[in-house]
Amino acid sequence: MNKLHAQRSYQDRLTRVQAYIHDHLADDLDLNSLAEIACMSPTHWHRIYHGVFGETVAATVKRVRLHTAAGMLANSEIPIDDIAKRCGYPNLQSFTRIFSDSYGMPPARYRKEGSHRKFQNAVDEDQGALVSGPWDVEIRNVPEMSLLTIHHHGSFMQIGEAFDRLFGWLAVRGLVGPDIRLIGVYHTDPDSYREEDLFSRAGVLLENSQAVDVEVPVTRATVAAGRYACLRYKGPYADMRAAYLWLFGKWLPQSGEEVREGPVFEEYLNNPREVAPTELLTEIYMPLEG
Repeated sequence: MNKLHAQRSYQDRLTRVQAYIHDHLADDLDLNSLAEIACMSPTHWHRIYHGVFGETVAATVKRVRLHTAAGMLANSEIPIDDIAKRCGYPNLQSFTRIFSDSYGMPPARYRKEGSHRKFQNAVDEDQGALVSGPWDVEIRNVPEMSLLTIHHHGSFMQIGEAFDRLFGWLAVRGLVGPDIRLIGVYHTDPDSYREEDLFSRAGVLLENSQAVDVEVPVTRATVAAGRYACLRYKGPYADMRAAYLWLFGKWLPQSGEEVREGPVFEEYLNNPREVAPTELLTEIYMPLEG
């Protein structure tokens, strides 16, 4: 087996496992079952997975389940016990304990007091009028960025699967290094499009992006140079929708700025594999005229 064929083989098998995890959170995702999906030896395949992605399979399952559950808590009225079942927890007590360990509060309290509420509380619910909030926005001049990307269609909350696929594609080619920058590009407004019509890109910026030979599913994409409003957000990815509502609904009308045609993008400054959800740092970039 030549090197390129071997890379594609590992990439395909590991990607298949990740897709299965994202699509079957309610199931019993044990190591042996996932090894069968990967078509690898149960003895060795999880070592390969850990070596490629930098986290164990069990850690991936835990991370994706918690992220999905947090999104449901922050952005829906689904009962908490139903969320626990949908995300594969055996009972509400187990879900509450595991969620509290990662998010610093139990699910019911998170729904009421999570970081998404800091932005939502900037809106006067009685009048619909925007009031001041504590979030600073910085105007930045951003140079053009050439990205390697994988397309994602559907809920922005599920773009993590595309990032996992992209990370695996890079890892088996030895392209993951300390200077890699993770960029999410969001082309459609989730408040204006049906969920199935949403389009985004999971992207990376490498020092030598132009020298990389790309092949399906990876494509090239460019983030246009220009002025951007940048809001630095700290907290779970699941809570960021409220930050967008604050940025577009409060800050923009009062700023004197005009939004420019083009997608918003996010840069992820730390790694959800390495830090707690409450410690995640994200910069949200809105394109501006001028």
